[in-house]
Amino acid sequence: MDQGLVRTCISLPERLLGRFDEITKKRGYSSRSEGIRDAIRNTIIHYEWMNEVDGVRLGVISLLYEHNQRGLVDDLAEIQHEYAGLIISSVHVHLDHDDCLETVILRGEGKTIKELTETIMALKGVKYVKLNTISPGANYQQPL
Repeated sequence: MDQGLVRTCISLPERLLGRFDEITKKRGYSSRSEGIRDAIRNTIIHYEWMNEVDGVRLGVISLLYEHNQRGLVDDLAEIQHEYAGLIISSVHVHLDHDDCLETVILRGEGKTIKELTETIMALKGVKYVKLNTISPGANYQQPL
């Protein structure tokens, strides 16, 4: 075994691992381990990129969550009210009986947008969160 490798054990729901294995196969990874290494690298890159959000930014948070998770809908509403000064608009879509998709469009200090995103990520029942940001153009003016 390569001296640079460390073995670790993780517990995953069977369905999640099954989906991951399907994707690993479709993407042509030589092994599950290679797919996991790639996923970890992408997580690290995304985390580092999210930390480089100084100054005013335009952002879109996309999130997928279980709307039946006790208290989650209320928590999301409370958080969005707390950060209302950043939020330009949001769209809520009922995907099926269990899941909702929401997009939140924001403008404000990048570090505050990142803070909002990480607050949402930490909520139980939130399955997926993705933040994309850009710098607004010099002539951009926030809508009234």
